[in-house]
Amino acid sequence: MEKINGVIFKGMLESGCNNLNGHKKDVDALNVFPVPDGDTGTNMSLTFTNGISEVRKSGSESLPVVAKTLSRGLLMGARGNSGVILSQIFRGIYQYIGEQDTLDAKSFSEALQNGSKLAYKAVMRPTEGTILTVIRESSEKGASFMEENPGATIEEFMNAVLDEANASLQRTPDLLPVLKEAHVVDSGGAGLVKVFEGFKAFLDGHPITEETIEEAKSESKTEHSSGYRCEFILQFDEKHAKSFNEDRFRKSLEALGNKVQLIVKEDGISLSLHTMTPGEVLMLAERYGDFLKVQIENIQDELKPSLLEEKSSVPQEEKEYGIIAVAAGEGIKKLFMDYRTDYVVSGGQTMNPSTEDIVSAIAKVNARHIYILPNNSNIIMAANQAAQVTEGKDIIVLPTKSVPQGLSACINFNPEDDVDSNTSTMEEAIANVKTGQVTYAIKDTTVDGQEIHAGDYMGLFDKDIVVIEKDKMAACKKLIEKMMDDESEIVTLLKGEDATQEECDAFAEFIEDTYDVDVDVQDGGQPVYSFVIGVE
Repeated sequence: MEKINGVIFKGMLESGCNNLNGHKKDVDALNVFPVPDGDTGTNMSLTFTNGISEVRKSGSESLPVVAKTLSRGLLMGARGNSGVILSQIFRGIYQYIGEQDTLDAKSFSEALQNGSKLAYKAVMRPTEGTILTVIRESSEKGASFMEENPGATIEEFMNAVLDEANASLQRTPDLLPVLKEAHVVDSGGAGLVKVFEGFKAFLDGHPITEETIEEAKSESKTEHSSGYRCEFILQFDEKHAKSFNEDRFRKSLEALGNKVQLIVKEDGISLSLHTMTPGEVLMLAERYGDFLKVQIENIQDELKPSLLEEKSSVPQEEKEYGIIAVAAGEGIKKLFMDYRTDYVVSGGQTMNPSTEDIVSAIAKVNARHIYILPNNSNIIMAANQAAQVTEGKDIIVLPTKSVPQGLSACINFNPEDDVDSNTSTMEEAIANVKTGQVTYAIKDTTVDGQEIHAGDYMGLFDKDIVVIEKDKMAACKKLIEKMMDDESEIVTLLKGEDATQEECDAFAEFIEDTYDVDVDVQDGGQPVYSFVIGVE
């Protein structure tokens, strides 16, 4: 093949997305820390699925339109740092394509290099041994291959790129010691390789289709059936309205999840179900028409109204300040609302919200200056991306990496102060918060020279695992001991959904009896972590 046009590029994207979807659980499993929140594969899958969905809805076979539509879809659907980086790679490819109707191998090589450059620019402190390294080294190899083989076909070029991407991925542990110690390769880089494998499969005449990954879907359903709540309202298009078969569609849904609530009308469908693979549910449905609304959230998050029961909101007058926070757990959400937060976006460790989720929240807050509190290091990039695409409002992303930091920022916000004073005060409050978390290990591994076994309880101090114990309460006590110092005055204790009230009371009593501090105990209801601790 000498050139790529819109039809071919679209086929490559479909195949790449399907391959990524089929292997996202393998990518998730590469998470270095053995905590039950490895979500890189899921984030990349949902990001790419959103992009492909937009391409399909456009109905275009023009290369410039396909590239532009994909870029916009990835941008708005980006979840987690890996999803944002993936969106920037394809934004760079779109920028290079411009109005070109076709790409030869040399042009495709230059487009990939541009994607690599934009991905690096999107990260404030690029880390080698990650997806960034894989896209850079594979695109550089593609460029050198074209210099040596100027007459190469698209297939030959893609083979060279994929070979180098695989080799680069295998070298990531040499660049990041934490990967080598855990005996894994970088998860984001692995996700990118799956996309490239899908590209190659299409070019070789064996595209990865939804049928190809059907077995993986069945396995996913068997192992997990209710990780996220996926809801949407879809309007049939003329072409597929007559071909829709409710019984067949319902059967397919039951293979992907449970608690299926399906409402079928003449002009479309409304759906709510629990699933571990929301991206695959959306791909199953979008062939029948256009999504009017989509909502994906952690199964524990019940504060948002269901799309099947959505209520209209009353417009409010514009005010000076607004605050948006990201949080999971009903108790934590209520805390943020009590502390002047205007809108809480559902999300956290187990489900990072998309750029579009945050943009939608911004649209609901009628204020001139809006603070966004991501409350998770893996959400900050998506928040920044949402701020960049929002016009007409002053959006300030405070880099809160934990819920205690976000709560402290809210407490120190003063609606009577000017923007600069508020920003400075909130940033200072964030810097003074130490965060601890107690959870359990889901696999055997080694981190920082420490052997960890599945089922062990771990105490995390900021990002480091500093305590490993067989007993939960022993882990709690040792963690708080490492967090406290002579300047500690206030401890905020957030009880998770899997901690008992007796455990919470015992932990709070231990802190009060051992240290001269004020203890604020709240039922956070957060998933993943039995306790989240803030020390100020």
